Formats: sequence, C-alpha cells, structure tokens
Amino acid sequence: MAGKLDAEFPLFVWQTGSGTQRNMNINEVLSNRRIQLLGRDLGTQRPVGPNDDVNMGQSSNDTFPTAMHISALLELDNHLIPLPPAVAESIEHKAAEWMDVVKFGRTHLEDAVPLTVGQEWSGWAGQLRNALKAVDFSREGLLELAVGGTAVGTGLTHRRTRFRGLCCPPPKRGVVRSVCLSIAS
Repeated sequence: MAGKLDAEFPLFVWQTGSGTQRNMNINEVLSNRRIQLLGRDLGTQRPVGPNDDVNMGQSSNDTFPTAMHISALLELDNHLIPLPPAVAESIEHKAAEWMDVVKFGRTHLEDAVPLTVGQEWSGWAGQLRNALKAVDFSREGLLELAVGGTAVGTGLTHRRTRFRGLCCPPPKRGVVRSVCLSIAS
C-alpha cells in the first residue's frame, strides 16, 4: 500500500544532498502563491521572485535546518511542553490521596518490599518533571538558527544584512515567534 498515510504504513521522503531542488521548488510555490494573491501573472517572478525575495539568497544548507529547528520549537512550545506540568500535577494530587494505600513493590517480576501507591505515583510525576527538564534543555540547541550563514557561516556572500543577527548567539526562550515573524516579513 505505497503512499498510504497512516501509522501502519508511514510515508518517508528521501533526500540526498542539501535539498537545493526541493528548497527552490518550495520557494517557487511560495513566490507564485504571493503573485497570485497580488492578482499578477503566475510564473513571472514579479514582484516576488523565488530566489531573491522568498529564499533571500540563502543556501539550502541554511534554510532546511532553520525550517526544521523552527518547526520543532513550535511543536515543543505549542503541543508538548504545555501538557506535562498539568499531568504531573494531577498525578501528584493522586499520589497524595493514595499515600496511605500500601501495596507490594515488584522487581524482576517478583514481590519485593512494600510501598504505598502514593509513593509509586509520586515517582511517576517526578519522572515526568525530569523528562520535561530534559526536553527544555534540548530545545536550547534548536534556538541556534543556520539562516544567514550562507552555507559556510559568515553571511559574507549575502548582500543583505537582515539575517546576520541570527548567526550570532542564540536567542533566548520565547523569541522563536518573533524570529519567525522577522524572517517572514
């Protein structure tokens, strides 16, 4: 069942090299869509050209990692990171409620020492909070964006200086949206 989009038969996209063709295809689609919205003739590259205006002369070695970092950050910030604190809080509430309910702990599939259901559940909440700290720590690397480096990292070959600030130290948490807006504008 080739091409079926579900969990049983995932669709994979293979890419070799830096993805220049895919990058420019995306830029041409975005350019033409903007031209269409402006009521102009498709394919003219006026007033929005795929390389100069959409891609802004960036290397696909820069644009692909930047797009992946921004996408990952948005998914983390909008979907993953907001949920665990509420779940951990709920688990901690139940742990407190069941702190006096004794059960056998199990190890190696055998009964071990007694513990309370509350102790067990508080361990789960602690694991969840620790996992969230690890996710938060890992997102710091995603804040470093390659855009503006024009493949070798100096920005020298790009006549505009608009991206130079993104090649420098990474922005702090919460800046991703403004970075995205800056890139898009």
